[in-house]
Amino acid sequence: MTGLAGGRLVHTKNAIRRMRNRMERGRPDSGSGSMRVNKAWRRVISLALVMALVLSAVPALAQSGVSWNALTPEQQDVLKRFSKKWETLTPEKQERLERGATRWLKMTPEERERAKRRMERWKKMTPEEREKARKRYEEFKKLPPEEQERIRAARRKFRELPADKKKELRERWQKMTPEERERFRQSFRDNATQGP
Repeated sequence: MTGLAGGRLVHTKNAIRRMRNRMERGRPDSGSGSMRVNKAWRRVISLALVMALVLSAVPALAQSGVSWNALTPEQQDVLKRFSKKWETLTPEKQERLERGATRWLKMTPEERERAKRRMERWKKMTPEEREKARKRYEEFKKLPPEEQERIRAARRKFRELPADKKKELRERWQKMTPEERERFRQSFRDNATQGP
């Protein structure tokens, strides 16, 4: 162990050793009463040593996560708005941001534009809409890979439609009942996998 925790541990060990030496230099045992006292002190000292060891290990355990200096210069550039508060972020958030920066760096310019638009839409959502989107995504992840690919293909096909056709479909969608929407989804998925 290094650093402050290691220094505290050495200090604690030395203090315990000094206490033990003082006790042993004191009066020689003159009966069962003082033996009980010495045994009690030994237990107290042993307990203190164990606690010192445990407490000195806690800071080392709490310092997981990603150091700002461990990020590549490219990742630091992507995450520069977090640089001043990086050390205050939870290890989970640091790791999530690192993974996001890595994904961002692998994206094509078109993928980055789409991601920016999605982020802007996300920022405009209400908390309820965000929760609904999270649930849909969790449901999507549970689907078999073939079904996920069908849905992706349907979304790609929709994105390729002319703006007026997209508008028409959105308006139709708004007027549909939940049952009609489900039938529409299914037919759209089926058509997306068949091609033109």
